[in-house]
Amino acid sequence: MTATYTIFGRQVGSHHLAMLTLGTMFGGTYLAMSGPKKATTPTPPINASSSDEEGFIKKFMENAEADEKKAKQ
Repeated sequence: MTATYTIFGRQVGSHHLAMLTLGTMFGGTYLAMSGPKKATTPTPPINASSSDEEGFIKKFMENAEADEKKAKQ
């Protein structure tokens, strides 16, 4: 037999209170340690004098990011 407590007019077993306490503790710890998601940093505006120059800069940046990802693997 377990000890029971009266909470809000209902009989609650001590083992239920223990499970609730542990669940709250571990759940809160998980949420606290997960942290915020990494936000993508916006790129600065491209001040190109022509559309060809802007296209070249965008393509260069895409290639540089792809090379960086390959180097990390």
